[in-house]
Amino acid sequence: MFMVKRVYAAASPQDGKRYLVDRIWPRGLTKERAGLDGWLKDLAPSHALRAFVHGDPAGWEQFEPRYRQELTTPAAASLLETLREEAESGVVTLLYAAKDEQRNNAVCLKKILEDKGRG
Repeated sequence: MFMVKRVYAAASPQDGKRYLVDRIWPRGLTKERAGLDGWLKDLAPSHALRAFVHGDPAGWEQFEPRYRQELTTPAAASLLETLREEAESGVVTLLYAAKDEQRNNAVCLKKILEDKGRG
């Protein structure tokens, strides 16, 4: 099972494994307070894609297909498979720093991971 949570929210036992899926470390957050099991930069959108969506929120419709394309690298594909395997035996929480709880890469990544097909 996959969950999505803002990294600034308090960690809880229900989170299971906690992975930060942003490319940039969250401002003002210590590693201890984040309580991460890992920081998966290879699953974060590229700087160019992040800047594209941030500069034009209307571009959100184009985000998912572009993000899916970025996740076809061997490193990303391997991480996606590892997360799917972990989710078979427990909760995996994808952490993000964005203020928008509906439109962020972790929400999109959760959808991609839950797809029965490939990333």
